[in-house]
Amino acid sequence: MKKTFFFIVMVLVIGSTVQAQQPKSEAKTTSKVQHITYKDFIEKIWDFEKNPDNFIYKGKTMAVVDFYADWCGPCRRVGPIMEELADDYEGEVVFYKVNVDQEKELSSVFQVRSIPMVLFIPLKGQPAKQIGALPEAEYARIIEAMLDGEEDK
Repeated sequence: MKKTFFFIVMVLVIGSTVQAQQPKSEAKTTSKVQHITYKDFIEKIWDFEKNPDNFIYKGKTMAVVDFYADWCGPCRRVGPIMEELADDYEGEVVFYKVNVDQEKELSSVFQVRSIPMVLFIPLKGQPAKQIGALPEAEYARIIEAMLDGEEDK
C-alpha cells in the first residue's frame, strides 16, 4: 500500500514538473487572432493620422478587431469565440485583438468606453461597432452579412 501511494505521488510530481517546463508562449504561436498595436493598426488597417475624416481600409479581406482587457470577464469569454471564428473564416476574414490597457491611444480613436467592443471592417464601406459579449452565432451572423454585402458590390 505504501509503495502504491509513493508511486502515485511520484507520478504526480514528475507530471507536474514536465508540464511546468513546457513553453508558456505555445498557445500564442498557434493563435490565428493577431495582437495589434497603434503603429500596426495604421500600417495594416487605417491610417487615421493622415486621413482622420476618411476611412480607407488597407486590408485585402474583411477584418474583425476585438478591443479587450485581460481583467474583463466578458472579454475572456469573447476571446475563445474569436479564436473559433478565426478558424472558421480563415482566408476570408483576418482577426485582430487590441488590449485597451496597453493601447490607450488607439482605444481612444474608436472611443472605446465599454469592453468588449468588436469592430467589424468590411472591404468597402464603414466599420461597424458591437459593444458587449455576444454568442458566437451572433458574431458569425454579422460577419456573414458583411461578407454577403461584399459579394453584392
